[in-house]
Amino acid sequence: MKKAFTIFIGFLHDFAAGCWAAAMFAIYWLNRQAVPPESSDVILGLKKQFFYFGIVCVLIVFATGAGRTFTYANNLYGENAEKMRRKMLILKHIVLFSVFGLGLYWGWTTVFR
Repeated sequence: MKKAFTIFIGFLHDFAAGCWAAAMFAIYWLNRQAVPPESSDVILGLKKQFFYFGIVCVLIVFATGAGRTFTYANNLYGENAEKMRRKMLILKHIVLFSVFGLGLYWGWTTVFR
């Protein structure tokens, strides 16, 4: 059961990250469209929905990421490789926190300006 849960949490984590990226792309794409003035309220509503969906996705990524820390497999590849793996995971998460933060800031300024 624990292995199945670990796999499910990992899948949900990655899926939510992809959905967040898709939501940010949808905001970008909608923002670039030339729409008649009478449709601008509808487009703004869509952009807001995608922005809030993106926030939910980030929360899911954080929650499942926290869950993954409890199922982390130590010494999966040996001691030396494990040290490198941990360093790379830390670097990856620093980059991803930055990407999520900048993406949400961009989304906020794009949707609510």
